[in-house]
Amino acid sequence: MGGHLNAYTSRENTVYYAKSFNSDVPATVNILSDILQNSKLEPQAIERERDVILREQEEVDKQLEEVVFDHLHATAFQGQPLGRTILGPKENIASIQREDLVGYITKNYTADRMVLVGAGGVPHKQLVDLAEKHFSNIPMEPPTRAAASSAAAQKQTPDFIGSEVRVRDDTIPTANIAIAVEGVSWKDDDYFTALVTQAIVGNWDRAMGNSPYLGSKLSTFIHENKLANSFMSFSTSYSDTGLWGIYLVTENKTQIDDLVHFTLREWSRLSYNVTEAETERAKAQLKASILLSLDGTTAVAEDIGRQIVTTGRRMDPEEVERVVGSISEKDVMSFARRKLWDQDVAVSAVGSIEGLLDYNRIRNDMSRNA
Repeated sequence: MGGHLNAYTSRENTVYYAKSFNSDVPATVNILSDILQNSKLEPQAIERERDVILREQEEVDKQLEEVVFDHLHATAFQGQPLGRTILGPKENIASIQREDLVGYITKNYTADRMVLVGAGGVPHKQLVDLAEKHFSNIPMEPPTRAAASSAAAQKQTPDFIGSEVRVRDDTIPTANIAIAVEGVSWKDDDYFTALVTQAIVGNWDRAMGNSPYLGSKLSTFIHENKLANSFMSFSTSYSDTGLWGIYLVTENKTQIDDLVHFTLREWSRLSYNVTEAETERAKAQLKASILLSLDGTTAVAEDIGRQIVTTGRRMDPEEVERVVGSISEKDVMSFARRKLWDQDVAVSAVGSIEGLLDYNRIRNDMSRNA
């Protein structure tokens, strides 16, 4: 066939995908169906993959950004499924057995949680016919009451918990800090408003040649006062919740408190003083980012699948552009007043963080006027 087959797992989804010639689509769907429904899960294959996952975990542990965001989820959604890492703890990886995998597949691989997506030269009717042929025997719900109860518990909306986790390690030359409030889900009415608000805060890196001229008020202030190496704002959405916040990296260890203070003061400003110009700039950036991310059939298929699973329908690029275009500075300020102003925060900090003051100091900065 000469095709390409792969799979990956995120915090909420497992994706199996294949790329092939149009003429090989029936065989490709057949292969995907066979993997999902008839995997042998041989002991040798499990042991081989166990080693692969342990090596992946070692690599993830070397990436400070990944470590900080894993801790951020763990503290914001502590004691809940969304707070767990994707790969899981080493003891689970080392002890998992074939029966565990079979039980997981039986409980979670049900028709109500699955979507078959085709992008590119795939006629819709052909894909529907192939789905009926190869996937019609998948059960609509877990086979046992216990499995159904466990699956239902996973769908409960997680609670966001204002809290913090700190891992001080002075051998790391930088302080790496993530601060977040409870964000919005994929299907929330404020989803695109959250993204526009995130774009207003922006991203910045001192290595960028145009770093003083990015249009973000926060990037200009941090650049002029040499408070950080970089920052990245984010709006991460899940099926029923999200995280909205910022990731800060600095080697200026004596001014960490200033960095956090002026960052959160910028968040507070969003509640009462957002200009039309910065809103329009953020909207233009967001539109470009969304459209550029849909470059290729793989990205389009992933986008369709996520939207169908989480919202039940797909917004095409034209509709997205129209919705984003309708957002005004008043919408941004309304969002900020509801989601940012005087809200609890989750904090994750790793590295040389002695200069990061206590949680109450950070929390108090969530409602400051200029």
